[in-house]
Amino acid sequence: MNWYLAVLKNYAGFGGRARRKEYWMFYLIQVIVLLALAGVGLAIESDIPYMIYVLATLIPTFAVSFRRLHDTGHSGWWILIGLIPLVGSIILLVFLASEGQFEANKYGENPKLAPAAAA
Repeated sequence: MNWYLAVLKNYAGFGGRARRKEYWMFYLIQVIVLLALAGVGLAIESDIPYMIYVLATLIPTFAVSFRRLHDTGHSGWWILIGLIPLVGSIILLVFLASEGQFEANKYGENPKLAPAAAA
C-alpha cells in the first residue's frame, strides 16, 4: 500500500525514474480498486464511482508510467506506442517489465540505490 500512496503523493511527477516494484504494485492495487468499484457499480447500477476514480487517478497513472519508461532509458512518450493495436501493447509491456538501467541515465539516478526507495 505504501507504493500506491507514494505514487499518489507524487501526483504529477513526470520527471525522474520509477522502479519496477513501484510501478507494478501501483498497477496491482489500481486493478483491485477498479474491480471493486465495477462490482459496486453493478450493485447500484451506476458507473459513476468507477469513472470518478479513473479520472482522479489518470494523471498519476501516466506519471508513474513515464517514470517507469525513464528507468529503462526510454522517453516517456514511448507510452504512445501502446496505441498501435496488439504489437504496440506488447512492446510497451516489455519496456515496462524490463529491468531499469543500473547506472544513472539522463532521467536521474538509479532509484534502487536511492535511500528514499527503501521506505
